[in-house]
Amino acid sequence: MSNDRILAELPRQMFAAPNGRVVDTARRSAMANGTDSPEIELRSDITVQLVAHNADDNGVVRAARVSTVGEAAHSEQRGEGNVSGLINYLMRSRHGSPFEHNYMTFLISAPIFTVRHLLRHRTWSFNEESARYREMRPVFYVPDDGRLLRQEGRPGHYQYVPGEPGDHERVLMLASQAYASAYHGYSQMLAAGIAREIARMVLPSATYSSVYATCNARSLMHFLSLRTNRPDAAYPSAPQREIELVAEQMEVEWRRLMPITHAAFEALGRVSP
Repeated sequence: MSNDRILAELPRQMFAAPNGRVVDTARRSAMANGTDSPEIELRSDITVQLVAHNADDNGVVRAARVSTVGEAAHSEQRGEGNVSGLINYLMRSRHGSPFEHNYMTFLISAPIFTVRHLLRHRTWSFNEESARYREMRPVFYVPDDGRLLRQEGRPGHYQYVPGEPGDHERVLMLASQAYASAYHGYSQMLAAGIAREIARMVLPSATYSSVYATCNARSLMHFLSLRTNRPDAAYPSAPQREIELVAEQMEVEWRRLMPITHAAFEALGRVSP
């Protein structure tokens, strides 16, 4: 069943708000001081935009060649075959620092729990939307009907499976109710004059946030090796699907900017140098 169909059926579903009143989840709005808060918005998309960059394959070669030719590395011209050969040698020999002299800045819109996965990569630079300084929008994540909802196996070696009929509808319904209830409490606290930094504590980790993330090619390769599920990788990983969506979109942009480096990364098992 599609999300649109499920949402169309929400008027027949009711839940108890914190003040004991029954609120229609089709409206998906909370009451604060007698007025409706904004209706909540449910999203399944996670977006990544490349907003700034200075990254190309020749920069890797210049950074590597300075060790042998000095300042001439900045002006020498090398054919594509030489560029490819040197980059493959650097990747194969795990000479990583030449891949650090570049940058890519991405603007990401994702649920907070996905942003937290991203923040684990501590060599990156981040600036995130702050719930201390602005009122958070009532926008929340729900999985689309293609998302596998059950996992089997032990931690680190999960296999994701479709699950049982009705799982998706159940997740969407219960999530919608929880989000409306949480935003109801958030709105009430703000209306009563509670500071944003305190009121935010009731918002779920599925609340959407925006973040700038800047990395170099070496850091991005490390990120991709962990946050994509590729059986042909030297060290296969099993990331959560939502952070994998971020990684896949970043990889498309990086491959466009540095095709030779990306090809070497692929050929050598997707291992960061």
